[in-house]
Amino acid sequence: MTITAVRPSAAKTAAGAAEDGRHAIRERNRMAVVDAMLTLYASGNLDPSSDQIAERAGLSPRSLFRYFDDIDDLVRVAVARHHHRVVPLAELDTASAAPIAERVRRLVEQRLRLFDAIASVGTVARVRAPFQPLIAAELATARAFWREQLRQLFAPELRAMGKSTAAHVVASIDVLASYESVQLMRDDQGLSATQIAAALVHSITALVNVPVTP
Repeated sequence: MTITAVRPSAAKTAAGAAEDGRHAIRERNRMAVVDAMLTLYASGNLDPSSDQIAERAGLSPRSLFRYFDDIDDLVRVAVARHHHRVVPLAELDTASAAPIAERVRRLVEQRLRLFDAIASVGTVARVRAPFQPLIAAELATARAFWREQLRQLFAPELRAMGKSTAAHVVASIDVLASYESVQLMRDDQGLSATQIAAALVHSITALVNVPVTP
C-alpha cells in the first residue's frame, strides 16, 4: 500500500508564518521596553515612569503592559537581562599558584570592571530584592559564586590558617570586594577608581598574607 504524505495547506502555512511574525514583533517590542528601562537606569533615572519608559522604547504608554504584568515584572526582566550581559566579566582566570600580589591585583581589577559594568542596575537590584524574590535569589546566587571564587583563589593561604580563621578571612574579603563596598567608597567617601583599587589591594593583601607559624 502506498502512503501519500499529507502536505499542509497554503492557508495553514500562511497562518503559521503570520503567527511567527506576530511573535517576533512582540518579542522585539518587549526587548525594546527592557532596553529602554536599562538606558534610563544608565542615565541616572532609577525610578522611571511608565510614560518615560514607553517614550524611550518608541511605544505608546497604553501598549507598555501588553508585554509585562506590571512594573515589578519589567524590573525583574531588565535586571536579569543586564546581569546576563555582564556574566563574562565575573570570570577570573588567575590560578591559586600565582604570587599573592598578582592574585589580589587581578581580583580587584576584575571586581571593579564587573561593578562598573553592573553600574546603576546593581543599585536597583538591591533596592528591589526585599520585595521581589526572584531578584533576591539572583543576587544570592551571584554572591555565593563570588565567595566561592575567593575560596578557590586563596586556597593555599586559607588552608594554612585553619578552618575558623579562614572563614573569617573569606567573610571579610567578601565584604571588602563587594558592590556595596565599592559604592560606599566611591559615592560616600569620594574616592577615585585608582584610590579604591589601592585601598582594596592593601586591605585584602593584609588579610591573606598572614605569616604561618612553623
